[in-house]
Amino acid sequence: MTEKPQKSPVLAGVVGCPVNHSLSPVIHTIWAKRAGVDGYYIPIEVPPDYDEFARAMDSLRTVGFAGVNITIPHKENALRYADSVSENAKQTGAANMLTFSEEGAAAENSDIIGFAEAVREKKSAPGMSALVLGAGGAARGVLLALKTLGFTDIRIANRTIERAKELAELFDLTVIDWTKKSEAIDNIDILVNTTSLGMSGQPPLEFNLSALNPSALVADIVYAPLKTSLLKDAEDKGHATVNGLAMLMHQAVPGFRAWFGADAKVDDELRGELVKELARRGKS
Repeated sequence: MTEKPQKSPVLAGVVGCPVNHSLSPVIHTIWAKRAGVDGYYIPIEVPPDYDEFARAMDSLRTVGFAGVNITIPHKENALRYADSVSENAKQTGAANMLTFSEEGAAAENSDIIGFAEAVREKKSAPGMSALVLGAGGAARGVLLALKTLGFTDIRIANRTIERAKELAELFDLTVIDWTKKSEAIDNIDILVNTTSLGMSGQPPLEFNLSALNPSALVADIVYAPLKTSLLKDAEDKGHATVNGLAMLMHQAVPGFRAWFGADAKVDDELRGELVKELARRGKS
């Protein structure tokens, strides 16, 4: 009797520099266990240089990786490396996913889906007006997500106004002076912080929420700490909030489905495990 060849485990991972802080391995490991999938999701540190990145991707493809998530500072490197690029990745100018196949490496940006789904969890009818703080790579994904959700009046404020003007031209936005950001929220439906302000080890985000519509949603893409000063202030004033953990979980879904071939569910059990992991790391 001929024995059936054993099927190799699915291999995937997250690439960045540094990368050991990432919660993505925790998320994918939980989902793989739930689905009964024989697979491994590994953190892979690669120096910032593009040539180093390209060599690492070639090696991962050679050993049979199904794909990888990409984090700072390699999101633009991933776009450059890819053989095919999705429309979302093109518009953001960055990719947080590479999927490997015989046809090559396909780049995607699931941050857009991640933020949109995190907002839908909290607000089924998000309204029309938004103020986005920050004009970096993360802001681009958030802006596209807001467009997907139907927002038509989007304002942007950034400490360097020139960068805000660049995005305003690309996405048809209204530029708000950074020093007057707290005065531009009286009729908005969602406020989103995409800056590093409020993150562990960074200065706090100084923002006066007094003029904010009581029904407005407040979102912060930071997840360390889980509740930034902005989100604490918003909750104290009765606003619904979205933290960076929600976006992180939802952006992981497309990668898991593509690479591990199984369903991935964002729920309270997963959220609870991630909160415990952040507490273990002293970052909750």
